[in-house]
Amino acid sequence: MKIAMLGTGYVGLVSGVCFSDFGHDVVCVDRMPGKIEMLERGEVPIYEPGLEAVMARNVAAGRLSFTTDLARALDGADAVFIAVGTPTRRGDGHADLSYVMAAAEEIARTATGYIVIVIKSTVPVGTNRKLKQAVKKANPELDFDVASNPEFLREGAAIDDFMKPDRVVVGVQTERAGEVMAGIYRPLYLRDFPIVMTDLESAEMIKYAANAFLATKISFINEIAALCERTGADVKQVARGMGMDGRIGNKFLHAGPGYGGSCFPKDTSALARIGQEHGLPMQITETVIRVNDGVKTRMIDKLLDLSEGSFNGKIVAVLGVTFKPNTDDMRAAPALTIVPALVGGGAKVRVVDPQGKREGEALLPGVVWLDDPYKAAHNADLLVILTEWNEFRALDLKRLARKMATPRMADLRNIYSAKDAKRAGFEAYTSVGRPGVAPKTS
Repeated sequence: MKIAMLGTGYVGLVSGVCFSDFGHDVVCVDRMPGKIEMLERGEVPIYEPGLEAVMARNVAAGRLSFTTDLARALDGADAVFIAVGTPTRRGDGHADLSYVMAAAEEIARTATGYIVIVIKSTVPVGTNRKLKQAVKKANPELDFDVASNPEFLREGAAIDDFMKPDRVVVGVQTERAGEVMAGIYRPLYLRDFPIVMTDLESAEMIKYAANAFLATKISFINEIAALCERTGADVKQVARGMGMDGRIGNKFLHAGPGYGGSCFPKDTSALARIGQEHGLPMQITETVIRVNDGVKTRMIDKLLDLSEGSFNGKIVAVLGVTFKPNTDDMRAAPALTIVPALVGGGAKVRVVDPQGKREGEALLPGVVWLDDPYKAAHNADLLVILTEWNEFRALDLKRLARKMATPRMADLRNIYSAKDAKRAGFEAYTSVGRPGVAPKTS
């Protein structure tokens, strides 16, 4: 089958590349000539493990190409996927659909034969029906259907998630559209991966409900972590005991500095807004958002406690600033709240992150970027672990402690333990929801 993928951001590029690996003929479209030229050179504009190799393989096989010409991409296409951004709209928290609707109208003016227009972007319930009306208005003669196909890709594991999904969700209105979508996902169906065919509204809601539920697990365990700190319990042991219950599961029960990234912040905000518009406030989701915002403030308080109440003049080494490991994505990362608080408080901040510099240089002004955690720790007053990259999981803690002016650690991803830190020579150690080593008071 021939597929056009409109948008070469994270979702569009990963989806287009993986569809071509299924054996489909895929043309990825983007308005930015520089991005298309980069892709044609074999360069990937995002960091996603394994993506470059899969892309190169399918370009070489002739199944994958890139263009700025939408007409070329739509010529003979069975389906066109819209995978453009839906950022949170300023002022009201709703998803900004202007890019989606502009893409739909451009497709309407360009397509010539029957085509299924598939929304891959995350959109509020009812968007597919609105898109259908917009396409009809732009081109009343066009023969088309719409379909909802939300993505469930984890950054850092997107290739596996696409090739071995927990499920594929497809919302359609007609049997004809369902047959096209079934043909696109036939390679997964043949390998017994679940394909959930449903109506448009249910498909749209599944995406928001799933992300809001996962965000709820994160905020819940972070609230439990705060209570553990007051009561002397260990949140890692609590989460382990909870996660063994098959009704709960152990995923997303890791206490830390709060969720970030491209999905959870905007999707929880959008779901809350949808509830408000329908007169049914999503009270749990709204609380999840407030808890997540509060967690970041609580992390800053932890750092202040380790810094004797002031960041002024302190040298702080920060390990990791992307919102999670194995990605270069800085969107809504806890670092965007915590690092500016350090800099604004007068600290001299050194940052080490394997992939964060490309985006982080513009987002985190006033910091020094280094490649080596031990250089960052030289004469530092505080070491902060913000992202649990593998590179930071087996550090020589004794070496770090010896290099620091005052060996104090804020392990905000619970990689190490108070016992490890104390044995290595750290005079103070704090984590999230676990016992620590308090700094000596004069």
